[in-house]
Order: sequence, then C-alpha cells, then structure tokens
Amino acid sequence: MQEHQGLSQRRAAALVKRAPKVLRYKPKRPDELQVRERLRGLAQERPRFGYRRLHVLLRREGVVLNRKKTHRLYREEGLHLRPKKKRRRALGERVQAAAPTATNQVWTMDFTHDTLAGGRAFRTLNIRDARNLEALTREADTSLPGKRVVRALEELAQTRGVPQAIRVDNRPEFRGLELDPWAYQNGVKLHFIQPGKPTQNGHVESFNGKLRDECLNQEWFTSLPHARTILARWQQDYNWVRPHSALDYLPPILWPQNQSQLSTCEWGLLGEQQLSEVM
Repeated sequence: MQEHQGLSQRRAAALVKRAPKVLRYKPKRPDELQVRERLRGLAQERPRFGYRRLHVLLRREGVVLNRKKTHRLYREEGLHLRPKKKRRRALGERVQAAAPTATNQVWTMDFTHDTLAGGRAFRTLNIRDARNLEALTREADTSLPGKRVVRALEELAQTRGVPQAIRVDNRPEFRGLELDPWAYQNGVKLHFIQPGKPTQNGHVESFNGKLRDECLNQEWFTSLPHARTILARWQQDYNWVRPHSALDYLPPILWPQNQSQLSTCEWGLLGEQQLSEVM
C-alpha cells in the first residue's frame, strides 16, 4: 500500500492492523552463517573440545547464543565427538584422598610418553595443582630420572614455594634416593597411591588424558626442541584460555576470581599475551 497507493507507513500499518514498529523491526540475532563458520573454525583449532567448551569460547568472543542452539549447530555441522567406550572394571574399595582446600597445598605428579617423527621416544613430567588444576611444569626429555624430577621441583619452589604434599604413584623415579631426601628437607609429604590403582591419583591422570588427547595426539614433533615449544604453548593455553568444567568453565589462572571482574577483551588479551611469550 505504501508503494502502490502512496500511503504513509502509519496509515498503511493501521489499515492492516499492525503497529508501525513491526515494520521497522530488525532482527538482533547474530548471523547464523557467521556463527556456523566461527564454530567450525574453533572446532578445527581445538578438535577435542565438545560443544560446551566451544560455547564458552563463542561467548568470550561476544557471540550470545543459547547453549541448546550451540549444541544444535554443533550437531548439524557434524562436529560431535565419537564417545569413547568405557571398559568394565571390577568393583572394590578405593582409598579416598582428602580434597585440598587451597592452592599450592597438594600437587600431583606423573609421566606421559610419546615419540618424535624419527621414532625416538621421549617423556614428559607432568605436575598439577590439585586445587585449581593449574599445570605447573612442562619438562620433556628422552630421559627424566629422579635427579631431573628434583631439579624441576626446585625450580617450581623458587617461584611458588613448596606444597604440603605431593601425590605420586610407585615409579622408581619417585621411590628412589633422590626425591625422598628433597621432600624431607623441605617438609613435603610424599603420598604414594596403592599399586595398580591409578584412580587414587585421578587429578594427574585426568590431566594426562587431556594432554594426550588435545596435544600429543594432535601434533607431529620433528625434534625435541620442537616438542618442548609445542608443549609450552599448550600449557599456557591450558592455564590461561581453556575452559574447565570443574572451575565453572574458567581457566585455572583466573579461578577463583570473579568472572565479572574481567571483560571479554581483557580475558582474551591475557591469554594472547601469555601465549606470545612462548612463541
């Protein structure tokens, strides 16, 4: 009617019994095509992230979506991960370790293994704070005996102090003659789990799985220095950027700070600054 009869917008809206604001309304929802493209980009950058963590990353970038819609787009784009089959395990009693109440109170420690492109094996020493889940070290070498473990702990003690206890398994590197004197001199208790029960050290076992799934299985290490660089970058990303479901989807460095104290831009700048330091 406006085009053919030359009526005003108000008069045309009154004839069809509609409010003029209906004609002037413009959708405020984000462009779904751009959201899908960004979701695919994030999934390609982090192939082992599920839709919940990708949803958090989208919100950090200012894309406001309902989590159910993120899940729908995630499924429609074929990005869902194949669930891993759980093995049946025998039931039995398990020793429950007391949960730490503060950071730097209990550390957990273990090793992981991988190989370089040339076939040479190397190991990584993984130390994690059991309270805020922060990754504390990124030692990687072809051999990590007890002396190297002690050296890594001494370097951490210079910047963080020493914990009250360290939870480890029964490897010879932890039960040898190097770690025990260091722990005694520094007043650190060594808590050894029962043989054959790695779930008693579940914090570091969970970290080992994430390191394997998100870094070691995704990268091709040409040399040991290259592996150290990639591991250092992944550790910075793990501590500063990666959302952790156990921490209300906050990174360990920002927990337990209030999420509202940092804007999205400040959050991103902090992570990018830390990542640039290891490149």
